[in-house]
Amino acid sequence: MARLPLTKLLRRVGAGLLVLLLAALGSALLLYPPTYVWRVLVWQNADVEDQFRFAQRTVKAASRASELPVVLDEAAVRQAFVAALPGQALESWLQAQGTLGFVVLRRGQLIYEGYFNGQQRDDPATSFSVAKSVLGTLLDQAIEAGKVSSLDDPVTRYLPELQQRDPRFEAVTLRHLVDMKAGLHYQEFPFLNGDDAKTYYWPDLRELALQHTQVEQAPGQAWLYNNYHPLLIGLVLERRTGMPVAQWLQQQLWQPAGMPAGASWSLDREGGFEKLESGINARTRDFARFGQLFLDQGVALDGRRVLSAAAVRAATSPEGAMPLTHLRPGMYYKHFWWGQQRADGGHDFSARGNFGQFVFVSPANGVVIARNGERYGVPPGQWLRLFEQMADRLGAKPAS
Repeated sequence: MARLPLTKLLRRVGAGLLVLLLAALGSALLLYPPTYVWRVLVWQNADVEDQFRFAQRTVKAASRASELPVVLDEAAVRQAFVAALPGQALESWLQAQGTLGFVVLRRGQLIYEGYFNGQQRDDPATSFSVAKSVLGTLLDQAIEAGKVSSLDDPVTRYLPELQQRDPRFEAVTLRHLVDMKAGLHYQEFPFLNGDDAKTYYWPDLRELALQHTQVEQAPGQAWLYNNYHPLLIGLVLERRTGMPVAQWLQQQLWQPAGMPAGASWSLDREGGFEKLESGINARTRDFARFGQLFLDQGVALDGRRVLSAAAVRAATSPEGAMPLTHLRPGMYYKHFWWGQQRADGGHDFSARGNFGQFVFVSPANGVVIARNGERYGVPPGQWLRLFEQMADRLGAKPAS
């Protein structure tokens, strides 16, 4: 039998592959919204430039606000860094790890500030899952304002459609959601059918959360990091406050905390719903100021109380938290915050986001470290050990 010429064979193989790709694309468009398919195929994996791809809702700065007090002590920060990573130089190491912004506060004063890889002080950085810790704060404020009754309320009290679709949702409380223990199904892969892609790129996140969430097991049994949880909390906030979540952020947290620069929250579509699992875009300075608010037990720099001390303790202390000792001894998760128990009986806590976004708070040392980056550079655990060692070195007590 005569053989096909190589060029003709390649053309046939290429045509066959094209037919298969078109068939796969046609099937995907039958199953999923076209905007979702386009985002997954064209935008592909998330990155820090996503803040410029999604529509946004503006969060306005506080009027007559002032910047953090600056009392630079760069030498102390560099010494603390070298003690943690001998043989390295702070700025060159941060640059090499893909850092965008790095801010250190001690006792409410800015002692170090550095920007790298093209980032400037007033450029917004995107938060990824740091936004979850902010969202937990907004829920606490809704409870304190009487908009939501209790963390132990069933989610169906506020989202009755869930119970109508599956009565098992009645056992899921708001506390289960913020602690990542709701028992909802979540599968990162495969591809278009993965929940990571859906909760990030779906063009109607309200519809996704209300119609596509599935109860998999009884709540409270197991911890599973799940991006449907913040979407459901965001829906509760939107309904109970009567305003977009970004507006509630502006009214209850951003302006009362005295943030001197505006921010934004990325949306699923123009005029749509906030990407509650991520998408707060702000300066690294202001992420640090959010951490300082928690270090100061809910009191802003001007003395205004923004959140009760009881709510801060309840959200960040190890009491009642889900232990994550399989990840690291002493680690726990609670209320959309990550915590770490210290050998001396105290604890540190942090908000964390993909590609190395961190707001680290060390109450015992009076230190806050905020880092934004375009990539992790080193594993998350190495960042946390660095922050802990630097905070211990910087210490809480003023130099004599």
